[in-house]
Amino acid sequence: MAQSSPPPFDPSSPPLIEGFVPTPLHREGFRDKFLRKSRENPLVPIGCLSTAGALTYGLICFQKGNTRQSQLMMRARVLAQGFTIAAIMVGVVATAMKAQK
Repeated sequence: MAQSSPPPFDPSSPPLIEGFVPTPLHREGFRDKFLRKSRENPLVPIGCLSTAGALTYGLICFQKGNTRQSQLMMRARVLAQGFTIAAIMVGVVATAMKAQK
């Protein structure tokens, strides 16, 4: 078998990526990307919102002098952050396994 030369490089036609539907000048904005990523792994935004909520409520309680409730909310914040990190890791593993198929 004789070796043939590779096809010429044509920058106007990029290689096809599975699952990507090419459109003229396809640019995904922040909102579109956020919504797509939220649909792929909905637990991450839930974890982020719960973290922010626990932090905000904990700071309000601290400002009012309710130290017991403030301490409880800071512990809840740590748990919510752990949940968010776990959700991110599950999403990374799921994406990696989907790419192997």
